[in-house]
Amino acid sequence: MKNKKLQSNKGALTSAIGIVCNVLLAASKITVGLLFGLVSVIADGFNNLSDCGSSVVTLVAFRISEKPADKEHPYGHRRAEYIAALVTGFFVLFFAVELVRESIEKIVSGVLPETAWIVYLVLAISVAVKAGMFVFYRVMAKRLQSDSLRAAATDSLCDCIATTAVIGSVLIVQFTNFPADGWAGILVALFVLWQGFKIVKEASSKLLGQAPNAELLDKIKAIICSKEGIIGVHDLRVYSYGKDMTFSTVHVEMDASVSSLEAHAVLDSIEHEVKDTLNVTLTAHFDPVDLQDSEALELEARVRDAIEDVAEVIELHDFRLVRGTVNKVIFDVEVSYSCKKTDDELRQSLEKAVKSIVDCDVLITIERK
Repeated sequence: MKNKKLQSNKGALTSAIGIVCNVLLAASKITVGLLFGLVSVIADGFNNLSDCGSSVVTLVAFRISEKPADKEHPYGHRRAEYIAALVTGFFVLFFAVELVRESIEKIVSGVLPETAWIVYLVLAISVAVKAGMFVFYRVMAKRLQSDSLRAAATDSLCDCIATTAVIGSVLIVQFTNFPADGWAGILVALFVLWQGFKIVKEASSKLLGQAPNAELLDKIKAIICSKEGIIGVHDLRVYSYGKDMTFSTVHVEMDASVSSLEAHAVLDSIEHEVKDTLNVTLTAHFDPVDLQDSEALELEARVRDAIEDVAEVIELHDFRLVRGTVNKVIFDVEVSYSCKKTDDELRQSLEKAVKSIVDCDVLITIERK
C-alpha cells in the first residue's frame, strides 16, 4: 500500500511539473503571436494550454486511482488512468481541428505577418522544454506503468514537432511572400490529429476490455502445468481493472480419481503462486477427467480427428460421453475470431462430422478465441 501511495505521489508531481511548464509556454507563445499576428504561434500556444488541461486530468486521475475498493467499485479505481488518457486524446483531437480552421482562415486572408528575434527565441525555448518533457514523461511512464503519462509523452513529442514546423514557417514568411504560416499550421494539425487518434484508440480499447498480453497467458499456463497431476488447461480468462488490478479464471483438468481435498490443495497452490509471481488474482476450477473410461477416451480421440479439418478449431475440451437409450456426446470447442462462419454454421458442420463416426446426440458449445 505504501509503495502504491509513493507511485501515486510521483505521478501527481510529474503532472504538476507538466502544468507549470505548459502554462509558461502557452502564455509566452500567445503573447508574441498576438503581438506579431502569427496564427501558427498563437495556435501552438493554445495547444500548450490544452496540455495544461490534460495534465490536470492526469493529476486528478492519479488521485482517483489510488482510492481503495469500495461498495460501488469493488475492483478499485485503477481504470481512472484510462479515462485520463482518453480525455487527453480528445484534447489533442479538438485542438488539431481548431488549428486546421485557423490555418485555413490565415491562408484565405492572405495577410503576411511580421517577425522578430523574440519570436524565434520563444519558439526555440519551447522546443527545448517540450523535448525535455517528452523524455521526462517517457521515463516516469515506464517507471510508474502509467498510460496517462505515456499519452502525455506522445503529446509532448507532437508539440515539439509542431513548434519546429512553426519555426520553419515563420522563416519562410520572413524571407518570401508565401503564406507558409497557414500551410504549416495545416500540416502540423494533421500530424497532431493522427497522434490524438492513436491515444483515443488505445485508451478506448483498454476501457472496452483489451485482449490480455500473450506473455502473461503463457506464464500463467506454465505455472499451472508445472504442478503434478495436471492433465490440461483451458478456458483461461484474464480481466484487467487497471494497473495492479488483474483477475483471472481457468479450468484445470485432473484425474477424476483424485480426492476433492487433494484437488483443492493443488489448485490452491496454483492460485497462490500466480498471485505471488504475477500479481494476478486467479480462481481455478477443477475439471475431472475419467482416465479409466477407455470407451470415452477412444471416442474423444476419434472426434478430434473428425473435426480437425471442419473448421478453425483451436482446442477441444470438456469432452463427455453420456450413456443412455441414445448416447450423447458433449464437448466445447475454441474457434479463432478470424473464422468467417457463424456459430450456427460451425455447430452444424461439427455435428455432421461427429455423427459420421458415431450414432449419437451431439451438444457442442462454441467459444471464440
